[in-house]
Amino acid sequence: MLTESSLLFNTQISPSYWHARLCASAAFVREAAPGRFVMLRVNDTTDPLLRRPFAIFDADDDASGAPVFEILYRVVGKATTILSAKKEGDVLDVLGPLGKGFDLGAPAGEHLLVGGGVGLAPLYALAKKLRAASSTVLLFAGGRRRDDILCAEAFASLGVECHFATEDGSIGERALVTEPLTRYLESQGAKAAIYACGPEGMLRAVAQIAARRAIPCQVSLESRMACGVGVCLGCVVAGRRTAPQTPDFRCVCSEGPVFDANEIDWEGA
Repeated sequence: MLTESSLLFNTQISPSYWHARLCASAAFVREAAPGRFVMLRVNDTTDPLLRRPFAIFDADDDASGAPVFEILYRVVGKATTILSAKKEGDVLDVLGPLGKGFDLGAPAGEHLLVGGGVGLAPLYALAKKLRAASSTVLLFAGGRRRDDILCAEAFASLGVECHFATEDGSIGERALVTEPLTRYLESQGAKAAIYACGPEGMLRAVAQIAARRAIPCQVSLESRMACGVGVCLGCVVAGRRTAPQTPDFRCVCSEGPVFDANEIDWEGA
């Protein structure tokens, strides 16, 4: 759906990261399954020309009963710089919810969420949904430094068990996030499913960890998108070929952004 949406707040929560809430409709909230995203136009001009994709952090009714949705974003270029300057009451052009979200029909057991930075955005919506169903949820959040660990209190308030790892050791252990994840899986041996969102290298490593243990694993891919609806084919990734020499490409915006990790050719991605 295409709509105009007013900003309710747009707050800096870390040196490079922002958290925004926008007005929504009841239909939007119903359709905003964990893992789906929106495409925002941040300006009325043609600079920047294209919309930008943002994962839905949360979509629900606020304290007054009004439907709203939230995003997390990192300021990295012109579009997000413009967005960070927007104030309460400013109106943005919103296209969404778009894409395919997480499959919540995973086997019963523990649900292990792995991510960091803006990769935590779709994982919060997922954690909220899983906890509402009384599922056991653990978060493994990582990044270069403390600033990349976002909304830890929000996850904890859901009853999520949180494990942190940073490359500089400023919060949690000094390690890549895959290290505490691997250690936990080795110590528990429990039935589990993994859900991950973040940079490609992290997703590749998580997919390998899951494959070695035959654990179901879903990954939400981060990709540059121009249209968000599968028309421009600018966000394709290599899929795992079903036959030798047979091209297999997946459109992240329309076929994803969430995929079963086994669907992706991580060497070709």
